[in-house]
Amino acid sequence: MQAKDVMTTPVLSVEPNATILQAIRTMLQRRISGLPVIDKDGHLVGMVTEGDFLRRVETGTQRQRPRWLEFVIGPGRLADEYTRSHSRRVSEVMTSDPITVAEDAPLDDIVKLMEKRRIKRIPVVRRKQVVGIITRANLIQAIASAVPEPRTGASTDDAAIRVRLLAELEKQAWAPAAFINPIVKDGVVELWGTITDERERQAIRVATENIPGVKAVRDQLVWVEPTSGMVIE
Repeated sequence: MQAKDVMTTPVLSVEPNATILQAIRTMLQRRISGLPVIDKDGHLVGMVTEGDFLRRVETGTQRQRPRWLEFVIGPGRLADEYTRSHSRRVSEVMTSDPITVAEDAPLDDIVKLMEKRRIKRIPVVRRKQVVGIITRANLIQAIASAVPEPRTGASTDDAAIRVRLLAELEKQAWAPAAFINPIVKDGVVELWGTITDERERQAIRVATENIPGVKAVRDQLVWVEPTSGMVIE
């Protein structure tokens, strides 16, 4: 899937010279946590989010440090913090030059950007014009649309279930596939074998439950500590 498949459009935005009160009211009314800042030419110049309003003089949450630490930090950073906590214009609190993606950006790349930059939303641009925005909520909605509903009464050959499960485990680097022996009868899978890490147990169960036709899973796996060979209850 690509950005254009899940992005929200049209995009709510705010102008750089808007007041922070206007931005806050828009965010509260529309129940969103951030807004692109777009100038009169339609160009993206920044992003303003809830995080930009955490340290404010109105709530008494502006940064307050001991004198000696203020001396170490220096006047430049202190002046910048004062501006952000006392300013009245969006342009003075927004994050400039925000990260953007194109419409054909793969979702995997977008998720990596969100993780690396620790951000919750990314504008989608086309020739410098914002055409959409992707948030974490959009990604969750994409999951809801992609995950099929469980099929009750699905009938699949037991042998086919076993083959598919073994093939899935073979593809996973974490799975001790050579030590797992699933036995399938009437859609019920009994997992026999050994694991070397307790976390493998849950992952194997998840892989089993995702195979079409599986009605139940019975865990008979034994956890063996790889260094000592000790069986751990």
